[in-house]
Amino acid sequence: MGDILYIVVPCYNEQEVLRETAKRLKEKLEKLINEGKVSVKSRVLFVNDGSKDNTFGIIEELYSESELFEGINLSRNRGHQNALLAGLMEASKKADVTISMDADLQDDINAVDEMLDEYYAGCDIVYGIRKKRQKDTFFKRFTAELFYRLMNFLGAETVFNHADYRLMSKRAIEGLAQFKEVNLFLRGIVTMIGYRTSSVYYEREERFAGESKYPLKKMISFALEGITSFSVKPIRFITLIGFLIFITSIIMIIYFIIRWFIGATVVGWASVACSVWAIGGLIMLSLGVLGEYIGKIYLEIKQRPKYIIEKVLEHKD
Repeated sequence: MGDILYIVVPCYNEQEVLRETAKRLKEKLEKLINEGKVSVKSRVLFVNDGSKDNTFGIIEELYSESELFEGINLSRNRGHQNALLAGLMEASKKADVTISMDADLQDDINAVDEMLDEYYAGCDIVYGIRKKRQKDTFFKRFTAELFYRLMNFLGAETVFNHADYRLMSKRAIEGLAQFKEVNLFLRGIVTMIGYRTSSVYYEREERFAGESKYPLKKMISFALEGITSFSVKPIRFITLIGFLIFITSIIMIIYFIIRWFIGATVVGWASVACSVWAIGGLIMLSLGVLGEYIGKIYLEIKQRPKYIIEKVLEHKD
């Protein structure tokens, strides 16, 4: 008999796709159980992240229809990363291994087989990675690649084209639990856990139904969250720019003194205006970056809970 597998699926307003997702996951889990690849105690764990539609109602129905389905209802919307963490922590109480994936059916469910093969070969973390982004728009491809390259340049170790489709062993999740920060960016944290890792490549499909939960505004916010959670380089860049401007100002002072000695007149209104705008913009930008870090410190020292579970649907063994 194989190890106990829990497939953790965060859900936010997924009523249009949830039943189809549950159907496909059930078929996959039953196949794995029949093949002896995972234990009969394996489950699919849906995490309702404060949905405004009937998502949790469907989860309750699925729970009553089959022992393969369990659920968690968070007290309010806490965001994808917190909902995923809640599911992983709850699953780790029973599971030997977990696989996290989104509910929109864009991740290839068949990649689960390869992930488990890597797990049984000794890997604690297996990343699901997109082969290519041909189905994305040019803007989506460009911004995604820019995001990953920028994150790695700034010091955050992220896996290129990997979102949150991954396998984690029990001890990997125990390692994850030791990271106490409130501002979560799991793609960066998981790479810091260590242990043996591997990757599985798959084709990402179109969303089965519903709308993306990551519009441009949320994507930008998510990127800022990741950058400021794992790197202080933006602050160092401010220091470097400030130093360069200081050197430039010294050179300009020397230049104007020389001009004064040789009797050349300088009108100067254009250069002064440009300098004021440039320095003013730099100061505002610098304050904004510093504010991001100070805001994170403010949130972290409060040590507020990352999530609160209102209800747990589980089958007693």
